[in-house]
Amino acid sequence: MAVPTKIKLNKETKELHITWDDGKVYNYPIPFLRDESPDAGNKGETILWKHYAPPEPGPDKPGKYEIEKIEMVGNYAIQITWKDGYNFGLYSWDLLQRWGEFFEVKDNLK
Repeated sequence: MAVPTKIKLNKETKELHITWDDGKVYNYPIPFLRDESPDAGNKGETILWKHYAPPEPGPDKPGKYEIEKIEMVGNYAIQITWKDGYNFGLYSWDLLQRWGEFFEVKDNLK
């Protein structure tokens, strides 16, 4: 499994750039990262084979798509704190790599 060597926020393009130790560089759109936050409050959860849907989202707060800070979680993930105070969901290296590969294919189809 590859691990990031550099994580950089580009506010102009509204993307998070991650350079991986295998030499790949992926760009992640900020709105995608927020909308696809991998937490139970956003995606729901499954307990004992029963899926519980997430609650209905309320109105958007100012700063929803602005990153306040990014913190490392162990050696396997990052946690993003958004300017509206939302800080749930861990973005694992595995998940970020899969999303990066998706965006790479998507960009090559243009």
